[in-house]
Amino acid sequence: MKENSYGKKSSMSKKAKKMTGYIIGIGILTAMIVFFSYYKVDSVEVRGTSHYTDEEVKAMVLRGPLASNSVLAPMLYSTTNTDDVAFVDAFKVTQLNRNTICISVKEKKPVGCIHYLDSYIYFDRNGIFVEGSKTRDESVPYFDGIQVNKVVMDEKLDIKGETVLNTAVALSTIFQKNDKIPDHIQFDSSYSISLIYGDVTVQLGKDENLEEKMNRVLAILPNLTGKKGILHMESVSSDMNTFEEEQEEVEITAENWNGGYDENGDYTGDGEYDENGNYVGAKPMTALEEAITDWNGGYDEEGDYTGVGEYDADGNYVGPKPTQESLDAAAGESDSSDNQDDSGSDSAYSDGTYADGSEENQGSQDGTGSDWNGDSYGDSGDGSDSSQDAYEEYSSDGSEDYNSDGSYSGDSGYGESYYDNEESY
Repeated sequence: MKENSYGKKSSMSKKAKKMTGYIIGIGILTAMIVFFSYYKVDSVEVRGTSHYTDEEVKAMVLRGPLASNSVLAPMLYSTTNTDDVAFVDAFKVTQLNRNTICISVKEKKPVGCIHYLDSYIYFDRNGIFVEGSKTRDESVPYFDGIQVNKVVMDEKLDIKGETVLNTAVALSTIFQKNDKIPDHIQFDSSYSISLIYGDVTVQLGKDENLEEKMNRVLAILPNLTGKKGILHMESVSSDMNTFEEEQEEVEITAENWNGGYDENGDYTGDGEYDENGNYVGAKPMTALEEAITDWNGGYDEEGDYTGVGEYDADGNYVGPKPTQESLDAAAGESDSSDNQDDSGSDSAYSDGTYADGSEENQGSQDGTGSDWNGDSYGDSGDGSDSSQDAYEEYSSDGSEDYNSDGSYSGDSGYGESYYDNEESY
């Protein structure tokens, strides 16, 4: 009887243990579900970075399934192993509330960069080489003219010139205060400073009264928008702060050439001096003169030189001798051809209509049996040849741009490089 009773008791114990295991498993699973649901990350804040976007930081730090839990993420994803991330010393993840975590970025603090070999070398205020990159960070001042003998990561740069590093750090501090970083800062061989802001070069001179000079520069720069030239700020004296505006270069042509005088001041028509005795060079050729110079004809069909024959010395046909009329006609045909190309590419749409609302000629479909004959569609709708009209109009108007001697009197579009406009600030 004891044996039977003992056996029944043992069987009941195994069932109880199994049931207990099920209950514990379900309890753990339920706890995990509650834990991950309750502490599920719905929001991530990023602080302390100026080099990367929030999304870039999240992608670099939260690299695993447990990053979605606000309790586990701070323990697993805070790191100082950032060798593969430029400008970053460490990432720290903290829990703000049960559904929000924060990634704090501890960035390196470069104050400037220089170009060395094929990379940009970034240094801190102590001259320590803190980062290298193939690309330039526009938010860090770039210095041109700082020479180094060698570079070693986490070591002070071996810079030539004892004071240039102090100057660079001082300028960087000023730029950070005013958020007006130049395109680049240049040191010449004597370590005079120039700041490049687009087309404006600011010459600061030596490392003296830099902050006062920069205050003046920042006040003046808005007035120079759209201009090109040099702002002199070598001195803090307002009388010395002038702006030399650079004028556009003007190409010297036969039309704007102001020479014709000889060395004695006598007008000869082809002298290489102006009326004030300034040397201006030989008189440029007109377009017709250049065309005649390039033309190598003048021979007739028998090979005899006549001066106006349409063949060259080897018997090749080269066309008639250029004249002003032929140059005008060639220019008119070129402009007319360009206009036709432009209108042809834009006028027709996929639905067979034109920009002016007229329909494409569909002769073969409207029962007339005729094909479109290529006539231009003008505003009048009469099918007249607009290219011929354009040519005739050009020929009649274009002749007004030439003098009776065949020289061109139109305006040119180039400029002569010089500094002549000075403004005081």
